[in-house]
Amino acid sequence: MRMGRLLGLCCALLAVWPAAALAQSDYPNHPVRLIVGLGAGSAADITARVLAQQLSTSLGQPFVVENKPGGGSTVAADQVARSPKDGYTLFLGSVGVIINTLLKPELKVNFGKDFAPVTLATATPNILVVHPSTGVSNVKELIALAKAKPGQLNFGSSGFGTSPHLSGELFNIMACTKIVSVHYQSSAQALTDLLAGRIQAMFSPPSTVLPHIKTGEIRALATSELTRTASAPDLPTIAESGLPGFNTSLWFGVLAPAGTPRAVVDRLAGAINAVLKNDEVVKTLHAAGFDVKGGSPDEFAAYIASETKQWEHVVTAAGMSK
Repeated sequence: MRMGRLLGLCCALLAVWPAAALAQSDYPNHPVRLIVGLGAGSAADITARVLAQQLSTSLGQPFVVENKPGGGSTVAADQVARSPKDGYTLFLGSVGVIINTLLKPELKVNFGKDFAPVTLATATPNILVVHPSTGVSNVKELIALAKAKPGQLNFGSSGFGTSPHLSGELFNIMACTKIVSVHYQSSAQALTDLLAGRIQAMFSPPSTVLPHIKTGEIRALATSELTRTASAPDLPTIAESGLPGFNTSLWFGVLAPAGTPRAVVDRLAGAINAVLKNDEVVKTLHAAGFDVKGGSPDEFAAYIASETKQWEHVVTAAGMSK
């Protein structure tokens, strides 16, 4: 009796296995949804639509971008995490989700457990800018001024818990300064006060501040990534300007629900990396202020782990954790 049941189970598994293997080998065979946790026109949305258009062509099935804003992208993340593990519902994740889950432990999303990383796609650095009235022209001079006037200088940011905000907090930690964070609803609002001289400095995405840097209304000191950005190649990095190891960016990468077959993840990763090497794609993303990334699923997983560790340290050291 037991032998009969065992043989029956083996036959059932053998019957299912070819179908499952075939489903993975011909992926994708119907439309794929790419869920974005921010609205249309956002940096995340721009990255998603560039990828979707190219992947639709290269993989022969529509990649459809769906915007699901809310909760700093955690609403979209939760939706994708609970989706079937077949590669047909993907998430364009960002550093914002990591920061949100560190600041709000009650959130259900866990990058490390709920997702299978596919590849890091794009990143845009924050540019450290100051009002000319500060009299500083480089990072070392800003640090010296901040130490001479503890608590008297202000950093503007696009909101509490955002990448520009935490870039400022990391700067304070590494430089041993006390520049006060002032939170706005957007980088554009913070820029208005910086232009008026009501705040002295801010971290901002390039697209917001580059036009005003060119006119001389504000002064750019450095960029926040370890390597110089294509959108402002002449600007030094903060790491090479006195704070070795300083590295922050607003990055975007593709993730699938945890448990998605590795064959599907690898096929997606290969296709996305090919897209990111396309000259026209690179040109388009650079024009929008993005640096093109790419890499393997394992490299992206390691990157997420390192980002989580860094921001966990910043949140704790800055007294932002609950």
